[in-house]
This record gives sequence, C-alpha cells and structure tokens, in this order.
Amino acid sequence: MALSESKTELWDLDISLFEQFVQPCLAELLGSSLFIFVGCLSVIENTEGTGRLQPALAHGLALGIVIAVLGEISGGHFNPAVSVSVFLIGGLNIILLVPYILAQMCGGMIGAGLAKLSVVTSNWEPYIFSGAAFNTVQADTQIVPATVAEVIMTLFLTMVVCMGAVNGRTRSLLAPLCIGLTVTADILAGGAVSGACMNPARAFGPAVVANYWSYHWIYWVGPMSGALLLLGDDKTRVLLR
Repeated sequence: MALSESKTELWDLDISLFEQFVQPCLAELLGSSLFIFVGCLSVIENTEGTGRLQPALAHGLALGIVIAVLGEISGGHFNPAVSVSVFLIGGLNIILLVPYILAQMCGGMIGAGLAKLSVVTSNWEPYIFSGAAFNTVQADTQIVPATVAEVIMTLFLTMVVCMGAVNGRTRSLLAPLCIGLTVTADILAGGAVSGACMNPARAFGPAVVANYWSYHWIYWVGPMSGALLLLGDDKTRVLLR
C-alpha cells in the first residue's frame, strides 16, 4: 500500500511540474508561432489598397484569438515585453521568465519560417524585407522618433494586459479583445513611424529568417523600456489603485 501511494504521489508531482512549468512554455511557443505567422503573412501578402489596415487587423485578431484560447494555460503573453511587465508587477514567477522569452523567440522564428514557406515566389528577399522584417527605420534621424514610439505603444499595450488580464480589481472577460484592439490601434497609429512592433519576438523571428538586422536593436530597446515603466504589485498597476 505504501509503495502504491508513493508511486501515486510521484505521478501527481510529475503532472504538477508539467502543468506548472512545461505546459505554459509550450503554450507560449505555440501561440507565438501562430500569432507571428499570421502577422508576417499579412504584411508579406498585403495589397497596396489596404495599406496598414490589413496587417493591423490580422495582428490584432490573431493575438486576441491565441490569448483567448491559450491564456488560461500560460497567461497568453506571446511577447517578451509583456512577460517582463507581468513579472515586474508580480504576475509571473521568475523561474518562468527566461523560459517564456526563449519560447517566444523560438516561436517568432517558427512563425516567420512558416510564413516564408507559405509565400509562392522565387524571389523571396524583397517580400521579407518589405514585409515581415522591420525596415521602416532607414536613417539615423529616424532612430529617436521610432524608439519613442515603440516605448509609448508598448507601454499602452502592457498597461492593457496588466490592467485587463492580471489585476484582480480591473480584470475583464474582454481582455483578449481589448489587447487585440490595442495592437490594432497601435499599428494603425504608429506603423509609419517605427513599424509598430511592440514585440521583440515579432522582430527577431523575421530578422533571423531574412538575415536583416539594420536598426534591429530599436525593437528590443523600445519595447523593453516600455515594459519597464510598469511598476507595482499584485494589487497596484501603473500607480492605479
């Protein structure tokens, strides 16, 4: 009887470890891959008539869907900047922070790679340079406006995530919709300034696939700086009580 109970306890421990640590990382990997695949493809296949509307809607809708479906497993971050902000305000275990970011970056590469495979063309590079990889910034004079835009847009996004999905007092069932709409609004507003990335994994994956690294650091410094502006604890978000 004691041996049977011991085996049961070990089995329960294995399940608990899987659900607490492995499963959330797999959910972040899957969600990031799907979100970035849709996002990359929407920009690569974007027609001239739709402008920024098509990628804005595609990114926002895809993100809202994966958050709604996978959010209960991992929290639905799919963005290193979001993971950092949620960690800073007490919503993510520090043990999961680095694995989450690694999973999201791997998801970015997978999503961008799948987008590349989905485009039927013998001349890939122009598509990836003008679409999935961020190439809005072309001169040093654009660095400051683009970085500031990334900081503010990411702050807006992470505030919505923390206030709408993490904070017990303001948490809403509409959080996936609100987060998706925030991404859509940011792309419509700031797409011409910086490309409206707000997500280092979204920039990293296509950059690896395209081997395009010009001004890539902006899409790490900007979003991460925006994420660091969120401070608080499990009851306070962005100095709001």
